[in-house]
Amino acid sequence: MPANPYSLTFGKEPVELVSRASVIEEIAHAFDAEHPVQQAFLITGVCGSGKTVLMTEVCKRLRKDHDWIIVELNPERDMLEALASKLNSEKRLAQIFKSAKIDLSFFGFGVSIGDANPITDIEIALARMLESLSKHGKKVLVAIDEAASTANMRTFASAFQILVRQDLPVFLLMTGLFANIRRLQDEKTLTFLYRAPRIEMRPLNIGAIAANYQRNFKIDDEQALAMAKMTKGYSFGFQVLGYFAWEHGGMTEGALADFKQYLDDYAYEKIWAELSENDRKLAYGIARSQTGKVADVRSLLQWSSNQINPYRDRLVKSGLVDGSEHGYMRFTLPLFGRYVIEHYEMPEGSWPAEG
Repeated sequence: MPANPYSLTFGKEPVELVSRASVIEEIAHAFDAEHPVQQAFLITGVCGSGKTVLMTEVCKRLRKDHDWIIVELNPERDMLEALASKLNSEKRLAQIFKSAKIDLSFFGFGVSIGDANPITDIEIALARMLESLSKHGKKVLVAIDEAASTANMRTFASAFQILVRQDLPVFLLMTGLFANIRRLQDEKTLTFLYRAPRIEMRPLNIGAIAANYQRNFKIDDEQALAMAKMTKGYSFGFQVLGYFAWEHGGMTEGALADFKQYLDDYAYEKIWAELSENDRKLAYGIARSQTGKVADVRSLLQWSSNQINPYRDRLVKSGLVDGSEHGYMRFTLPLFGRYVIEHYEMPEGSWPAEG
């Protein structure tokens, strides 16, 4: 039996992929412009929406051009030293730095250069390194997955915007949950991040998912479309449903049960844990209303428009709720309403009595 082509691993590029070609080209084209007007893009979305896979695809696209140097950084480490170290670890680049007499020995990497003084400030070192790369027509893309407003991240972002102001060839692609990216953008000293375009992960194309399922499972159009609609275009849901349908030999009751449980355990539990109490209450109101009408949810919660609007806005911007249809709120994730009803603990006395 052929190997299962679908993946249950977060962030890993799967064998079967519904590409976001237009978004990949948008980012790559902006970075590759002769005079780029954007040197940073922020990718946001709920857990499992395909943020990391999109970033990986952009990196692969740019790697095809040998003038691009792609550096992936761990946001939990000292990112400035890690960037300098990774750049210097490539032999072709280390030779450029050596020829430019950039002595990085103070930081524990690079070789001592006889007639050059060791650089002792990491920001000066990076500026010198990028200047020398610029002279050789090189560009550096820094990729950071799951960024948050930590001390390391803020220090790196502050230094990055200085490098950008110096017109150096350094670019940033960063993924993160909406709340984490928003906290970073709200830092008063990080104005360039506030202005950076934010790519919000939208559902995958249902037709493309159906075509994928039809090809792999040898099923008719109607069956493939029914499977695709079950995922609601949720990237992780597309992989999980495909994986268990493959394991069970089709869309059996067992495959559907595994699909539900896996989403609960490996995606929805994390999403739910990160919601505030009022976020959860609004989500429960949406799930209970069944219609998704804002008026019905307001009535159910006994909230005014002023009370509901900020939490509606948060859920929409986080990618959890679709508010594109005026007067309605609907979950973007498959079976999430069921999960909410099962897991919301309603404070006693907070709900109107049902008649």
